[in-house]
Amino acid sequence: MLIKLSKMHGIGNDFILSDDRKSSISNEIDYGTLAKKLCHRRFGLGADGFIVAVSSKTHDIGFRIFNSDGSEAEMCGNGIRCFSKYIYEKSILMQKIINIETKAGSIVPLLDINFEGVVELVKVDMGEPVFEGKQIPCTLKEGRIVSEKIEVLGNELEITAVSMGNPHAVIFIENDMEDSLFFKLGPAIENLEIFPKKTNVEFVKVLSENEISVRVWERGAGETLACGTGACACVAACVLNNKTSEEVAVRLKGGSLDIKWNRANNHIFKTGPAKFVYETALELERIKNDL
Repeated sequence: MLIKLSKMHGIGNDFILSDDRKSSISNEIDYGTLAKKLCHRRFGLGADGFIVAVSSKTHDIGFRIFNSDGSEAEMCGNGIRCFSKYIYEKSILMQKIINIETKAGSIVPLLDINFEGVVELVKVDMGEPVFEGKQIPCTLKEGRIVSEKIEVLGNELEITAVSMGNPHAVIFIENDMEDSLFFKLGPAIENLEIFPKKTNVEFVKVLSENEISVRVWERGAGETLACGTGACACVAACVLNNKTSEEVAVRLKGGSLDIKWNRANNHIFKTGPAKFVYETALELERIKNDL
């Protein structure tokens, strides 16, 4: 069976996407197993994650995402923008507003479409940030975890824990982090016992009340050039720690996202681009034989 695949990225956070609303792929191979093969940057196509369009009984369409290590994530902010552009430009759903079912709940993107029918920007209602430790989950203490001190590999850090449907540990830094320290602390924090489902990790440098710089260690993928849910979590953490306003430009390695926390309804909105890289098709049986 030949499966059609699209390579896309959202400011450098890259994904492979496929349409499996008829379950023809899942009937042949586990999504997580397929993700590990497709996302491998030496022996596969290479990507941070594998995104699948699936059918939904309660929403316009369903979204599932698997990290490059084969683990399934609840949601992905950059991935949902790529997904929205994908389903519109592939004529799967020709709607400017899409109600998408994810493991983190309902996500509703609004598409900015030009006169040529190309999706230029996607604004996504990312829902409400969660700060209660049990719901993130983070077991460090009861209640909110804001600027709590922990020690990791001999380094004293202050973390603010936030969930945007997936867990995040936000750490504020004064100076740019050296690679050697980033690649030690990232995986160490991701796998701390206080995060039962592991965690994404964001190191945040505040540039002004309306601008921050973020470096991302993504759960199950390692360093990524961007993280949409992470950008939202960072802005929420900034506001909780009185470091920025509710509207912030988030500068990531792959580009920028505009984040707004609407305190009136407690929802966070994220706006940014998504791009196609290339299209391909692979024989599924050959992939299975290579496993």
